[in-house]
Amino acid sequence: MSMFGKSDEGIRSPDDKVKSVIAAETFFQGTIRTNGSLIIDGKVEGNVYDSKHVVIGEQGQVQGDIVSETVIVGGKVIGNIQAVKVVQVMSKGQVLGDIRTKSLHIEDGAIFDGTCTMNVDSMEPERTHIGNSSEKPLSGKTRVVAPLIK
Repeated sequence: MSMFGKSDEGIRSPDDKVKSVIAAETFFQGTIRTNGSLIIDGKVEGNVYDSKHVVIGEQGQVQGDIVSETVIVGGKVIGNIQAVKVVQVMSKGQVLGDIRTKSLHIEDGAIFDGTCTMNVDSMEPERTHIGNSSEKPLSGKTRVVAPLIK
């Protein structure tokens, strides 16, 4: 059973354990790199890289790019998403940015404003190095984003 009240067995394996949590009422600014799973219920202003699974809860907000194996959006993402396996946008989820993935699932009621590329048979995650001040969006486009909703 997932945090959204639905089974997500097709997305997470039974032996996957949550490694990191950005809890509600938490604001994080900067780049997050984790090899495990990450749940975001608070607000993140920055990019998320190298994750196995990223889950943005209904109250969670991310302003930045996400690179992961799988991404589940129940809250709001302002930025680009690249997922090697799947991106799932839940009914209350919002993605304002481009998506690059092998499989995309968008539930009724979800908001997606961007473009999606699914021709990714040879997709390798685009990564930037820590300390690189010129982190670029996945599509190579410049994007102006609004601040997170408070």
